[in-house]
Amino acid sequence: MSPFRHLRASHMAPPGETGQENLYLRSLSERQIPVTVLLRDGETVSGWIEYFDDCMIRLTREHQPNLFIYKQQIRSIVETSHRRSQASAASRQEEQ
Repeated sequence: MSPFRHLRASHMAPPGETGQENLYLRSLSERQIPVTVLLRDGETVSGWIEYFDDCMIRLTREHQPNLFIYKQQIRSIVETSHRRSQASAASRQEEQ
């Protein structure tokens, strides 16, 4: 018998849903963090997540149409910079 038999018996598969995805998306949405979304077809789109549910996200973009993206089409979401309001304020100061 293996001396590690008790370790295998107590090992359980991880749960299907941990809730971490919702916490992360809520954090991005509440703080209006700009993100780049890489889609499964290789296309990338940028904006901030205004809304999300179990099936999709709403990506809000400046000077472009907003997008509803099915989560099954998303390969990854990457934060691109600081809060949107801070970035907007910085760009306004540069224009002056």
